[in-house]
Amino acid sequence: MTTLSLPDNSLKHKISKLLGHLTQKRGRKFWRDAFAGYALASPWFIGFALFTLGPILLSIYYSFNFFQITTPPRWIGLTNYQILFASDSKYHLSLYNTIYYVVLSVPLSVLNALILAILMNQAIPARSLFRTIYYLPSVVAGVANAMLWLWIFNPRYGLINSALAMIGVTGPGWLFSYEWAKPALVIMSMWSVGNTMVIFIAGLQAIPEHLVEAAEIDGANNWQRFLNITIPMLSPAIFFNIITNVIASFQIFTEVYVWTQTGTAGGSAGPRDSLLFYVLYLYQKAFRELNMGYASAMAWILFAIILILTLIQFSAARYWVYYEED
Repeated sequence: MTTLSLPDNSLKHKISKLLGHLTQKRGRKFWRDAFAGYALASPWFIGFALFTLGPILLSIYYSFNFFQITTPPRWIGLTNYQILFASDSKYHLSLYNTIYYVVLSVPLSVLNALILAILMNQAIPARSLFRTIYYLPSVVAGVANAMLWLWIFNPRYGLINSALAMIGVTGPGWLFSYEWAKPALVIMSMWSVGNTMVIFIAGLQAIPEHLVEAAEIDGANNWQRFLNITIPMLSPAIFFNIITNVIASFQIFTEVYVWTQTGTAGGSAGPRDSLLFYVLYLYQKAFRELNMGYASAMAWILFAIILILTLIQFSAARYWVYYEED
């Protein structure tokens, strides 16, 4: 039996040479396109490095320093953190006020947005108009929002107390009352749920109709369909809204700043510092006392708290969040 021996210029050699040429050509094109893409994105990268990444890294360094802007930073190690945890009673109060607000406002706001989304997902007349009306508070500027509710919560001529007086009920002091200042802020947070509502509406419209129809055929009532179909299918949207609302609630600032700086909220930080929230106290340390090192330490503690809570929620999500497989 004769064996055919292919010469060096055989078809196999030509194919290998062609593939090598194409690979080299594709490699040059890839790097050329990559360079063009990074060049076009370079203004953003430069801006991020100068105005975001740079301050972030500096704040880590400043948190270990005594730094008051007018004087050079002086290294003091963990002293700022020790003072925060051990002896700063106002810090502990600001953390308590913030946690109080988060625990109440997040579930109530998410529940309110879910109820509105279910209502706005029904086939009702002028549905688009109602959706717009409920969404509008989300686009109102924070300062305007705070001033509006400052009038609503006014104990003497505010909208709520005036309505209560018409039925013979004496309204509370709201922002002038230690007991009602934080609940007033929680009530206000339930008004601006437009963004959360829109996400819920999108989630409701993504629920497959055949699941609802199958449940109806099996005899499930509205409540059973809601618990066994709507909630599981909507769980990714619920999870997302809880995460984003927790992060935003820990950073509440504009409303309490306006309320406390106008001098109409019963004191510089509300009655008995009931409106002294975490970011407001951080602002006071940074821009009133000019203690940037101390404020930087507070910022990184807040970052750690939010990060830990977010990781806990992601860890727990696998037990209740349902993702439909393709």
